[in-house]
Amino acid sequence: MKPQRQLPLLFIFISFFITTTAAASIRNAAAAPPQQFREAPEFYNSAECPSIENTHELICSEETVHAAMTLDSAYIRGSMAAILSILQHSSCPQNIIFHFVASASADASHLRATILASFPYLKFEVYRFDDSSVSGLISTSIRSALDCPLNYARSYLANILPLCVRKVVYLDSDLVLVDDIAKLSATPLGENQILAAPEYCNANFTSYFTPTFWSNPSLSLTFADRKACYFNTGVMVIDLDRWRNGDYTRKIEEWMELQKRMRIYELGSLPPFLLVFAGDIAPVDHKWNQHGLGGDNFRGLCRDLHPGPVSLLHWSGKGKPWARLDANRPCPLDALWAPYDLLKLPFSFDS
Repeated sequence: MKPQRQLPLLFIFISFFITTTAAASIRNAAAAPPQQFREAPEFYNSAECPSIENTHELICSEETVHAAMTLDSAYIRGSMAAILSILQHSSCPQNIIFHFVASASADASHLRATILASFPYLKFEVYRFDDSSVSGLISTSIRSALDCPLNYARSYLANILPLCVRKVVYLDSDLVLVDDIAKLSATPLGENQILAAPEYCNANFTSYFTPTFWSNPSLSLTFADRKACYFNTGVMVIDLDRWRNGDYTRKIEEWMELQKRMRIYELGSLPPFLLVFAGDIAPVDHKWNQHGLGGDNFRGLCRDLHPGPVSLLHWSGKGKPWARLDANRPCPLDALWAPYDLLKLPFSFDS
């Protein structure tokens, strides 16, 4: 009988320990100072770069490379690394303008100040994205991070960016470039294609939609005349003029509205893009999106590079390199992200 008397006491002790530890973690998290980042070096154009006089001219110039990214406190560390990698590998870094889209509820002034502190010379704009414009259309997916309204901002870039911005390279915050972004921006889009991205036709395309979708002929026939392949929306070259003329934001929203009624897919903002564009996008070499380095969405297991050359490494998936490095459980490829990390270490002293 003695073990039976001790067992409840053990449970009480464990419960007390967990509750106390959790409370301490919450207090420590609340007391933790905001992330601080080092200042990055300044990068200059090579001699053959076209000269653009000022930021206003830069925004509307045909010579400008436009890079769009979302910006928030949760992924700011990844964004800083991505910016550094883009500038470091660009032949004409002074001809790049960054378009950062932040939630309307975020502290945009703090985000702007954080960027300026590390990149005081950077040419960029911060735009506010109204979460309410899309929050009512979002359905729950297999991972809560995919349900953030800001994750859908890429569908609204044509409405958010100035009308004179005709083409943009959209990039997620969990990647680094090791090649010149101008090469990616120069991807030809053909006569009428809206976007360009690396396609992966060996992926099981049917798995991105539910049996409800495939069993309904009026839905599954969406792909009848298209060689539909998976593509990752974290790296895209978008013709904003064509997007605006075709009202593609509305076409994506229509599929999201149907999803709310019928549950035709599981994976956040990706399936609406596949429904609208898969099978009709301009090709991009796979080296421009070595994706999936964050592992799968459930276990976050380490993954290796795809065969072939590498121009962009993308930690899409559950595991992010900064989190794994902080936890002292990095994947081997996280060492390729670490040199771009601008985070100041605790108790470090500036020279």
